[in-house]
Amino acid sequence: MNAPTTDQLPVVVIGAGPVGLAAAAHLVERGLEPLVLEAGPAAGTAVRDWSHVRLFSPWAEVTDPAAEKLLAPTGWVRPDGATYPTGGDWAERYLQPLADILGDKVRYGATVTGVARAGRDRIVDSGRDEQPFTVHIQLADGREERITARAVIDASGTWSTPSPLGSNGLPALGEKAAADRIAYRVPDLGDPAVRARYAGKRTAVVGSGASAFTALAYLADLAKNEPGTHAVWILRRGITGSTFGGGEADQLPARGALGLRAKAAVEDGHASAVTGFRTQAVERDGDQLVLVAEDGRRLDPVDEVIVLTGFRPDLSFLSEVRLGLDERLQAPTALAPLIDPNVHSCGTVYPHGVNELAHPEKDVYLVGMKSYGRAPTFLAMTGYEQVRSITAALSGDQEAAERVELTLPETGVCGGAGLFDEPDAAQDSEGGGCCGAPATLQIGVGAPASSGGC
Repeated sequence: MNAPTTDQLPVVVIGAGPVGLAAAAHLVERGLEPLVLEAGPAAGTAVRDWSHVRLFSPWAEVTDPAAEKLLAPTGWVRPDGATYPTGGDWAERYLQPLADILGDKVRYGATVTGVARAGRDRIVDSGRDEQPFTVHIQLADGREERITARAVIDASGTWSTPSPLGSNGLPALGEKAAADRIAYRVPDLGDPAVRARYAGKRTAVVGSGASAFTALAYLADLAKNEPGTHAVWILRRGITGSTFGGGEADQLPARGALGLRAKAAVEDGHASAVTGFRTQAVERDGDQLVLVAEDGRRLDPVDEVIVLTGFRPDLSFLSEVRLGLDERLQAPTALAPLIDPNVHSCGTVYPHGVNELAHPEKDVYLVGMKSYGRAPTFLAMTGYEQVRSITAALSGDQEAAERVELTLPETGVCGGAGLFDEPDAAQDSEGGGCCGAPATLQIGVGAPASSGGC
């Protein structure tokens, strides 16, 4: 029997999250065969880990058009586009039905442990581009397999690799030893066991983004019913007018409401802020922990620490393919200047596709949150546009691959998962925001457009 040609092989998609499943839907639409490898037991395993958290983006912005077409014959109807799903809603009402319709094109319990060119390590040039990829996986029962693929789309995200407490990007001294008292996720205080962990306790919350706002708001609500509950908010910078976001003027109302709730937590005395604190060490003090800063300052003891300092990509299983990554962000080199948080804020990243996501290794792509490396903000719609462009290129439709097909809310690139428990209130808010009046931005063909960034 003749071996299949490379074109007859599947495109391996790593991760059955929102962008990975969208990639599969676009591949099906293009007549290409996807094989989605998901380490967890269900679609959206990472999303389910924050099932209690509500998104900033409404349903209209978190479903992919190709996926909707695939789902339509089943009778699936997208929930009200103006309402805001929780992570649990997103997984159960969209991601799992999408994975189900893909059927055996999705494999669960399959952890990717390595990607390489068949018969070529990363050193070898000869005949490299003509070789298919070999994808090594470990199954839930410990067995190992190799899968041959024509291309690899890595949509595995960054959820599995949260950034540490230490301010230099490395774990603080004593951080690993104190792991029993340190969490790296927004707590689900609806879970009785988790609630008991923080009720009546003094908890340090480290971080300055939406996840930290969410944790502060949750702990403030807990403090209203559980005496003795208090949050200590640890900030590496000082508090400025923008610390709590755009508030009522934010063009993403759900995000603005979250910032206002975090601000209220401080003003109402449920949280106290410590600024300019860069953690160097964690020390035990009986049953409590003491955080020590680089400048020698020591905080009063706390019972728990919640570290919400961002995420970073796991690149270990891609060590044998040739990636072109920015040395700071660990994002594709052509994309990195567009998303660098040292330069950009809301509204300044335009939709992008195959050209910005290409690597020296042909037909390997990092997409979704993983494509942003260590940059903190990402929008689902951006990921859907990425995979639409990439799958067009893989099918040979270069014109479609280079054509940008996305209407993006002007401040949409500031979006992400956050806390917003009153969806109706968001729709009554009138935007304004740092970027001007509420607007929808139509991006032109293949070129950046001025989006009125902050």
